[in-house]
Amino acid sequence: MSYDMNNKTALITGAARGIGYAVAEKLASCGAAIAVVDYCGEEDGAKSAAALAEKYGVKTAFYRCDVSNFEASKETVAKIIEDFGGIDILVNNAGIVKDMLMLKMTDAEFDAVINVNLRGTFNMTKHLYSHMMKKRAGRIVNVSSVVGLTGNAGQANYSASKAGVVGLTKSAAKELAGRGVTVNAVAPGYIMTDMTNALSDKVKEQFTAQIPMKKGGKPEDVANAIAFLCSDDAAYITGEVIRVDGGLAM
Repeated sequence: MSYDMNNKTALITGAARGIGYAVAEKLASCGAAIAVVDYCGEEDGAKSAAALAEKYGVKTAFYRCDVSNFEASKETVAKIIEDFGGIDILVNNAGIVKDMLMLKMTDAEFDAVINVNLRGTFNMTKHLYSHMMKKRAGRIVNVSSVVGLTGNAGQANYSASKAGVVGLTKSAAKELAGRGVTVNAVAPGYIMTDMTNALSDKVKEQFTAQIPMKKGGKPEDVANAIAFLCSDDAAYITGEVIRVDGGLAM
């Protein structure tokens, strides 16, 4: 499904690879200009942005940013607005994992995940809040996770951060609904990325055995759901959490 996103600019965090890059590709294929925001190296980020521009013929640029840093996020948003003339779509995808049973999890491991996954989502949304309110239009999509809905052993920090993203999504949706800005979330399940591909075949089989559809998802599956929520077709949907998990969290 393709949507008309010509004359739109999308800011996507964690967009240099994985799910974030798949989202950037999908929105670029619909005609959106793409601001690739990531904490990866300058060379890798620039390559990702250049590949999108070459393939889809849209304006792109790379911005290296630690989304957990309030001031760095503020500066990055301001720079993108200056460079692109405005931002219409925000996809908060940046995230990290530091899995460990709570018995052994350190406060630093807990804080690091909360700061990137939850505070990072807050920071980027906060700095675009007034901009979208003034435009009286905008789409914000936050990437949560099924473990934010169900919890998961060994992922107390990650689950808590993603559950927080759900609460943040619903609160922001209520605050911004009257200004024409929708705020939604997607909750991916087991998605086959570079990170999950590194797992052993045995672990992969254990994961897929729990999924009613008996297979992992692709980054494009998540990107398709996000594209819909960013489109005009989803204009009357806000505060929603859409699972993209093959039925895992039913």
